[in-house]
Amino acid sequence: MEHSGEDRPAVVIRVVAVAAVGLALALGPQLARGLVAPLTALVVAAFAYAALLAVAEFRGWRLLPPRVATAIDGGLVLVACGLTGGAESIMVALLPLIVIAASVRGGAVVGRLAAVVAGAGFTVGSVLGSDADVPLADRWLAGAWWTGFLVAASVLVGALVQMLERQLEAAAVARSEHEAFLEERDLRARLLAAQQARLDGVRVVLHEFRTPVASLTALSADLAADRLPGPSRAVATRLLAEHAVHLRDMLDGLADVAVTDGSPIGRVRARVVPLSELADAVLDAAGVAAARRRPSVEPEGAAVRCDPQRLRRVLTNLVENAARHSGDAPVELDLRHADGVLVAEVRDRGPGLPPGQEGVVTAKGVALGERRGTAGLGLWIVEALVAAMDGELSLEPRAGGGLVAHLELPLPAP
Repeated sequence: MEHSGEDRPAVVIRVVAVAAVGLALALGPQLARGLVAPLTALVVAAFAYAALLAVAEFRGWRLLPPRVATAIDGGLVLVACGLTGGAESIMVALLPLIVIAASVRGGAVVGRLAAVVAGAGFTVGSVLGSDADVPLADRWLAGAWWTGFLVAASVLVGALVQMLERQLEAAAVARSEHEAFLEERDLRARLLAAQQARLDGVRVVLHEFRTPVASLTALSADLAADRLPGPSRAVATRLLAEHAVHLRDMLDGLADVAVTDGSPIGRVRARVVPLSELADAVLDAAGVAAARRRPSVEPEGAAVRCDPQRLRRVLTNLVENAARHSGDAPVELDLRHADGVLVAEVRDRGPGLPPGQEGVVTAKGVALGERRGTAGLGLWIVEALVAAMDGELSLEPRAGGGLVAHLELPLPAP
C-alpha cells in the first residue's frame, strides 16, 4: 500500500490529545455533565481511530487522506465540546490545533475556511450544549469570540507558511545558482588544467630538444670543418643518426600533445631495446666524456620491451644532472634486469642535495645549486615519465659524497 501522507508529529499529537481528554474525564468526572456513557464511547472510539492512524503511519499504509483525517479530528472535537459544556467546555482548546493542521496542509484559504467552519460548529455546540444557567448571550459571545480567535490563528499560520515557502523558494534558487557556479568553476578549472597540460607538454619537448640539438650543432661543426679523424668521424656519424631518431621521437611526442589530451609524455611506442645499447646511447646523449663513463649491464646481453624514447629521456636527464654536478669525476650508470623489473642507478660524486630537498627537487620549476634560476624542468620531467611508466624514483645521498638516483621500472623481457 502507499504511504498515508500523514506526518508523524500530527499522529503523535492526535494520540496525546485523545489520551489527555480521557485522563481529564477520569480525573474530573464532573466534566461529563452527566453524560459519562456517551463521552466514554466517544473517547474509546477516538483513541481507536488515533491508534489505527498511528499504526498506518508507522507501517506506511494509506487509510485516509490527510485533509479527511483533519476533518474527522475537527468533528470529534466539536462533538466533545457539545457534550462537555458547550460555551464552558475545556475541549475548545483543541480547535486551534485543527485549524493549524488545516492551514499547514491546505494553505491559507483552506485554513481560514476551516477556522470559520470550526467556529460555526463551536457556536452551535455552545448554543445547544451549554448548561441551562448559561445565558444565551454568553453562548453566542463565546462562539463569536472563538470564531474570531480561530480565524486570526489561521491568518497567522497562513502568513508563516507563505513566508516559509518563500524562504524555501529562495533557498532553492540560491542552491541552483550555487550549483551552476560550481559547475562553471569546475569547467573553468578543467579548461585551465587542459591548457596548462598542453603548455607543459610543449615546455617538456622544448627542454628535451636542448641536448640533442646542442650535440648535433657541435658534431655538425666538427664534421664540416673536417676536424675529426677517421674513427671519430664514424662515432660522430653514429651519434648524428641516434640524435636524428631521438628528435623524430620527440616530434612525435609534440604531435601527441597537439592531438591528445595535452599529456607531456605522449603515447607509448614500445619496442625491444638492448640495455647495453641503451646505456651507450644515454651516455652519448648526455655528452659524458669517455674517460668519465662507468656503464654496467646485468645480465650481459639483457634487453627489455619498452618505449625507448621515454626510457632514454628519463636516464639522459639523470645522467646529465650527474655529469653536470660532479666535475671531472666518473658517472656510473648501472642497468639490471631481473623478474620483469629494470633497476637503474646513476651515481655521481657531486655535492648531492641539501637535507630535506630530495622530494622538492623533482617539483616543476625547482632548480638548486648552480642551476638555480633555470627552468627547473629536468627532474620534474623524469618524475612525470616515471609515474606514467608505473615506476619509482628515489634520490639518496651516496656514501663518500655525491648522489644516487635509484629507479625501478616494471619492464618485461622481450
